[in-house]
Amino acid sequence: MIEIKRYFEKIVDISEKDWDVFSSKLVKREFKKKSVILKVGEKENYLSFIERGIIRKCIPKEFDDLTFEFGFAGNFITAYDYFLTQQPTSYQIEAITDSILWSISYADLQIIYNCTNIGNTIGRLATEGQFIIKAKRELSLLNQSAEERYLNLFTEQPQLLQLIPLKYIASYIGITPQALSRIRKRIS
Repeated sequence: MIEIKRYFEKIVDISEKDWDVFSSKLVKREFKKKSVILKVGEKENYLSFIERGIIRKCIPKEFDDLTFEFGFAGNFITAYDYFLTQQPTSYQIEAITDSILWSISYADLQIIYNCTNIGNTIGRLATEGQFIIKAKRELSLLNQSAEERYLNLFTEQPQLLQLIPLKYIASYIGITPQALSRIRKRIS
């Protein structure tokens, strides 16, 4: 829980009273490698901060899932569109590695918004983080080659890429695993 407090303290002043209220609503959730955190068709009830681990969002397919987002320690993860609407999801979220999440439920977040001075700021920061990830992803798909997308991912999280199966990375950058192998061979 200390990591999430540090995250907020870097960008906003949070009183002990507000922190106490917020932290009292957080639930620690631990997931083993390859665990499904949120299944297709379930409602997203949590906004979660990744303390440890790597998470992916994907659309399950019969042969190859379509990975469209990775979440790393120190960031928030949620099916935000479905968190807001409280409708069943059309994709899933799963742990690539053993992971620890600090989660707040939709109902508890509404309480935080209403009874703390910092609540709306916390919600806005989490939302902005999710938006930035989504916007970067969309722009990279429109403006960059697969090789550039791979190199950017490698630059942003070099130590973590060793923990992500190549088939997920290939799916994320929009190519086959064989094409990724050719890119990796060319740039090494």
